[in-house]
Amino acid sequence: MISEQLLLTYNAIVKSFQSDAVIFYEGQPARYYTQIKTGGIKMFNLHENGKEFVQGVFKTGESFGEPPLFGNFNYPASAAATEPTALYMLGKDDFHRLLHDHFNIHLKFSEILSNRLSYKAMILKEISMHSPEHRILTLIDFLKEKELSQSKYLVPLTRQELANLTGLRVETVIRAVKQLEAEGEIDIVNRKVYR
Repeated sequence: MISEQLLLTYNAIVKSFQSDAVIFYEGQPARYYTQIKTGGIKMFNLHENGKEFVQGVFKTGESFGEPPLFGNFNYPASAAATEPTALYMLGKDDFHRLLHDHFNIHLKFSEILSNRLSYKAMILKEISMHSPEHRILTLIDFLKEKELSQSKYLVPLTRQELANLTGLRVETVIRAVKQLEAEGEIDIVNRKVYR
C-alpha cells in the first residue's frame, strides 16, 4: 500500500501486538490509519450469543479500518491480531495530509474501498439467499481470484474461519465441505481444502 518511508515521513509509528490482541473495538472513534507491517488482522462483530462474524481478514502489506477515517463515523467492527503483528499507525490528520499531498495514493484508496464494497455486497447476497455449499464456493472462488491462482488453490482458512466469514455454524461448514467434495467441486487432501 503506502511505502514505509512515506509513512514514517508523515509521522507514523510502529506498534506490536500479540496474537488475539484487540487493535480497536466496534463503536470507538477512528484515530489512526493502520497498515500491517507483518502479521495478520481480522475485523469482526460479536453477536449477543458470543458468535463471531468476520467482516474481513487482512495480511502483511494491507491496510484496514479506513472508512471511518473518510466518513467521520465510529468503527463498525472490532479488529484483532490473528498472529503476532506489527502495525504502522498514522494519525488521522497526518493521513489526510498524506492523501492531500499524494493524489495517486488517494486514488488507490478509492479503488480498494470500491473492491471491498463489492465484496460486502456479494457476501450479503450470498448469506441471505443461497445454500451453505453455494456460500462456501463463492467465498473460495473470491479468494482464489484475489490471489490470481489458475491452478489448484489451497484454501488458507480453517472450517471455523469459513464459518465466521459466511455466517454459518462450523458443523454446517463441515457437512457442506463434505458435500462439495462428493460433488467434485473441491478436493480434500490431508484435511486441507483445494479448489
